[in-house]
Amino acid sequence: MQFVSGTDPIISCPTPFEKSGGPQEQIVVSPGVQALTFQAPYDIKVSEVPDPVIEHPHEALVRVRSSALCGSDLHPYRGHEVGCDIGTVMGHEFVGEIVEVGSAVRHFRPGLQVFSPFTTCCGSCQRCSSGLTCRCSRGQLLGWVENGVGLHGAQAEMVKIPLADATLLELPDGLSDEEALLLGDNLATGYYGALRAGVKAGESCLVVGCGTVGLLAVLCCGELGADPIYAVDLKESRRRRAAELGAVALSPEEAVGLESASVIEAVGNLPAMKLAFERTAPGGTLASVGVHTSQDFAFTPVDLYDRNLTYRSGRCPARALAPELVPMARAQSGLLKSLFTHRFPLSAGIEAYRLFERGEEDCQKVLLAL
Repeated sequence: MQFVSGTDPIISCPTPFEKSGGPQEQIVVSPGVQALTFQAPYDIKVSEVPDPVIEHPHEALVRVRSSALCGSDLHPYRGHEVGCDIGTVMGHEFVGEIVEVGSAVRHFRPGLQVFSPFTTCCGSCQRCSSGLTCRCSRGQLLGWVENGVGLHGAQAEMVKIPLADATLLELPDGLSDEEALLLGDNLATGYYGALRAGVKAGESCLVVGCGTVGLLAVLCCGELGADPIYAVDLKESRRRRAAELGAVALSPEEAVGLESASVIEAVGNLPAMKLAFERTAPGGTLASVGVHTSQDFAFTPVDLYDRNLTYRSGRCPARALAPELVPMARAQSGLLKSLFTHRFPLSAGIEAYRLFERGEEDCQKVLLAL
C-alpha cells in the first residue's frame, strides 16, 4: 500500500535523523510563537516558545490555522498518563498552511493548505505498507515529548512535521477546517472501530461512549448499513446527539440485558470496558478504540474464552484511512461542523481545557482558532 499526496506516489523516505542539506523554500516568519504547553496535571500555560526550525530534509513547517482538543489530550491533563515533559506543546489535530519545507520534501511546497493524522509515518516500512501507519517504525505521536525525545504538538501557531511527504495530506478543495480536523483523528477512529468490530449491514451493533469518536462511530456504523445501532452514554446531551444520528440511545441502566455481536468501546476507562464486555454477545467482537491508561482489564482471559469473544484494541491508522473517508466527510459536512460546540482563540486555551475536561455547557468538541 502506498500513500499519496495529490497525485504523486510517496517515495521511500530516509530516516528523519539525517541532517538537512541544500536550499529550502521558505516564507519568513517572526521568531517566537504562542502555544499551549503542559506544565503539570490540570496546568496548561499559554507560552511563547521558539519558532520550530527545519533540521532534517524531510521536515515541513506548518502555520496552524485551526487546532482542536481531543479526549486523549485529557489523559496527561488529568495526570492519568505520565511522563510528558514540562513545556511540551500540546495537541495533535490541526489544519494549516505550509511555510517551509526541507530539501528532500517533494510533494509539498509553501502555500499549500494541509492537515495531518496524529502520528507521523514514513509510508514505506512494512507497517506502513500494510496500512498500519500509526505504528510506523519511524513514526512519532504529535504532542508528546518525554525525556527530551518526541514531537511538540499543534496547539500552537506553528508545528513541525517530520516525514512530511508521507504524513501530511493536502486539504481537498471545499473541505472545511472542521471536516479536516475530524478526518485526521476522530472520524478515522470511529470508522476504524466499526471495521474492527466487524459491523455488518443489516445486523445490530453497539457503541459505548458518545464522545466525538463514539458519535462518529455511530455515523460510520450507519454508513456500513448496521441496523439497529445502539449507543450508550451517561450524559443525556450526548445520548440526544446519538439519537439524532439514528441510534437507539440508552443510559447504562437501560442497556442491561442488551447484546450485540459487534461492540465498539469509545471511552477508554474500565467502567466502559466492563459495560462493553457485558453487552458483547457470545461469539461476538469487542473493539476498543478508547485510549486506556489503566494497568488492568475489566475482564479475564477466562471470561473471553468462556464466551468465545474476540477483543481488538489499538491506535487508529488515521493516515491510511483518511483519504477514503473524504467523500463521507463531504456528504456529512453539516453534521461534522455541528460537533464543534465551542470555539476559542488560542489565547483562551486554559479556559478551553477547563470547559472541555469538565464537560460543561454540553461541550462536545472544542476548536481553537489561530
